[in-house]
Amino acid sequence: MKKGGTKRVKEFVEPYTVVGALTKGNAITKISLLIMGFGNIAHKQIVKGIMFLAIEALYIWFMAVSGIYNLSMLPSLGWREQEKVWNEQKSIYEYTAGDQSVLILLYGVATIFLTFMFIIVWRDAVKSSYKAEVLARQGKHLNTFKEDIKSLFNQNLHKLLLAAPIMGVLIFTILPLLYNISMAFTNYSKVDEHLVLFDWVGLDNFKKILDFGDSIGKQFYSVLGWTLIWAVLATALNYIFGMILAIIINRKETHGKAFWRFCFVLSIAVPQFVSLLIMRSMLQQTGIVNTLLLKYGLIDTALPFFTNATWARATVIIINLWVGIPYTLLQVTGILQNIPAELYEAAKIDGANAVQTFFKITLPYMLFVMTPYLITQFTGNINNFNVIYLLSGGNPTPVDATAGKTDLLVTWLYKLTVDKNYYNLGAVIGIMTFVVLAIVALITYRNTTSYKDEEGFM
Repeated sequence: MKKGGTKRVKEFVEPYTVVGALTKGNAITKISLLIMGFGNIAHKQIVKGIMFLAIEALYIWFMAVSGIYNLSMLPSLGWREQEKVWNEQKSIYEYTAGDQSVLILLYGVATIFLTFMFIIVWRDAVKSSYKAEVLARQGKHLNTFKEDIKSLFNQNLHKLLLAAPIMGVLIFTILPLLYNISMAFTNYSKVDEHLVLFDWVGLDNFKKILDFGDSIGKQFYSVLGWTLIWAVLATALNYIFGMILAIIINRKETHGKAFWRFCFVLSIAVPQFVSLLIMRSMLQQTGIVNTLLLKYGLIDTALPFFTNATWARATVIIINLWVGIPYTLLQVTGILQNIPAELYEAAKIDGANAVQTFFKITLPYMLFVMTPYLITQFTGNINNFNVIYLLSGGNPTPVDATAGKTDLLVTWLYKLTVDKNYYNLGAVIGIMTFVVLAIVALITYRNTTSYKDEEGFM
């Protein structure tokens, strides 16, 4: 397409729609709006029609048994408190049955989720009935159930193969995500063992997090700032030093390339949590590093690797380089070996020196190929739970604070929920982390050459 030209997109108009069934369908098709599969059964697609009808029957049964109750309880999240009653026979206090807001919220969100899924199936059922009507009216062939099954192994193979993964994503990712997002609008925090009721509070948790005057708000902005600084430094330094090492090893003059690569890649073979815990032990006040430095008189007092904020932040960044550089080394090595040698030969003939060749050929080529990887690595560093939690534990932590000076948003979220039981604030932090990642990743990627020029580098 020429520059300045208008890109024309041919829109695909689906011939069988719910609107079409409602406005142009016959009586049988319109009955299918209420009785799923009726149109299929009327047009001899018995098995398909019965399957749609069974899904509708199961949904109606579920809503009658518990779905309607779940939705009715969702606005209040329950009101019947558990009461402590003395059991004379057992000589202990027991708690009477009461509402549990956690379960009410979970069941309510799950019911809404199932309703949404049912609407999707209902839509497909109506479209299927309308399609059967149109094809029958035109005298065209209607697929039997056996033919529909065969199509799943031919032209509709993608539906068969993607059905299970998509259901897994919906059930184990989307549904828990919706539940956690809902939790952010409640006051569910510091729950006692038997006090299980909480209420909706709207946007109060978000106001608390974003308020500069609130202690939690101050901690949020501090942790957010450090998280972004950490992600930028960890990503940039890993890439720069990994690239330098890869270029040095890849030089023609370098002997034993396989050996040098093996030395750096060896750290990948060791489980990361083992390496980090060992490093944490070595850098303690009484660890081997401080012990040796004190023994040989190189320092007078133990170095505060994890007790001073500046030292702790520098320590986690440096150790993250040791952990992350081998991955970048492998990535860059593969790219360097695929840069056309003719480019370097042409640059040499034109009189370009090593620095000019690097900035005009090597670096642009690597950035073009690796930009999506760098964005992924940046995202991974923002959520880099292992390095921070296993190495510094987020410390040092000020008195009366829930977040340490090296805590990232993800480690702070963990502490708020697991250690402090601030489930509502943890949910808000999770949402804010997603917002930060989405904005940064989208803006960065849309402004890269990889996105603007997908056809090629040159």
